[in-house]
Amino acid sequence: MTIQRRLNPGSGVIELWWVAANSEMEGESHLLGEEEPLSYSNESVANEEVAICWAQGRTLGNVEIRSPRLLNQLAAKHGDKVNVPCDFVYAGKFRHGVDRWWCRTHQNHWGTKADIAALQTSGLLRCVGHAEPMNYLVGPFSVNLDAHAEVGVWCSLPAALSTQEIKPRPPQIHVHVRDAHGAMKLIDRDFPAISATYTSRRGFLTSGDTNRVDITPPAAFEFVCALESHKELGCIDCSHCGQPHLDLGDFGKTPHRKHFCANCGRDSTWSKGPIISTPLKPLHDRSATHLTCVMPDRGLNLDDFKGCNYRVWASTPAIVWTAARPQEYGIHVHVHNGTERIIDDTFGEVIVDGRVLVREELLQMMIRRAIV
Repeated sequence: MTIQRRLNPGSGVIELWWVAANSEMEGESHLLGEEEPLSYSNESVANEEVAICWAQGRTLGNVEIRSPRLLNQLAAKHGDKVNVPCDFVYAGKFRHGVDRWWCRTHQNHWGTKADIAALQTSGLLRCVGHAEPMNYLVGPFSVNLDAHAEVGVWCSLPAALSTQEIKPRPPQIHVHVRDAHGAMKLIDRDFPAISATYTSRRGFLTSGDTNRVDITPPAAFEFVCALESHKELGCIDCSHCGQPHLDLGDFGKTPHRKHFCANCGRDSTWSKGPIISTPLKPLHDRSATHLTCVMPDRGLNLDDFKGCNYRVWASTPAIVWTAARPQEYGIHVHVHNGTERIIDDTFGEVIVDGRVLVREELLQMMIRRAIV
């Protein structure tokens, strides 16, 4: 049997057809599915429905599902550790000349003898990783960076210290939004994943393309860890399809020159020097009006709050920071007296049981509790 790509003149969609290759079944064929577009237009990007998907333990990330056909196969608006449909694009040929496809959802090539045998048995076109548990979010929360006076986006990690049990959990995305400096926060909460939108040009009567960057927990986690360890970060676009490249897992820890594209399955992109590539780097640089961080001169002795519950975090660099003031760098503390939160602030010095806490030690405790 062989797989043929056929253009449907009515819809303009490339279809994938199973075609018999032996004389007994000569001429027999049936439709397996559709090949998804290699890339999508930026038109109406802010309003188009998408799903962001991600998995734990990945080394590459391709985070958007835009195809209406695939979106309709998602059972709910939000899923954790569930099956997500394959998303195939043509990826050229294997070295021995056989056509290959790339599944953008599960990050696997398709077209080997084992893949063909599995197709003959099941009748389903799916990659070897089709059963890998995935997380997804349809219609994620979207924040327009140009529409507010202050937007802050962080990687939310488990607390380092607490008077209550701290359960390991995956990272989340924490968002602050203010419409004026010093005003009350319009948004102050964690999200499973988000989209950040902005226009490429600014100015009076000036229009520009709307750009969107999806921020998933693994991408946010690797970005913050790379910032904290002073790794060489950058963002390189694929030389074949033009999509930005996202390194995760081992690739997100070690700078390298050769980059494998999670969108088209090609490995023909080289950076000038070794980097960890992430679309969060240009987003961070664009939105960080003041990249400097200041250590607050405030101190807090938690021994003075006997009978109260508290949680303590090391503050981490913001992924997005549009405020016209430096970020505060130190130790963040919540103190609750019953149900009332009486302290929610960042301090330069925090004391617990007579000991001055060390921010770097707290950060490592948070990282160890993060499920990635």
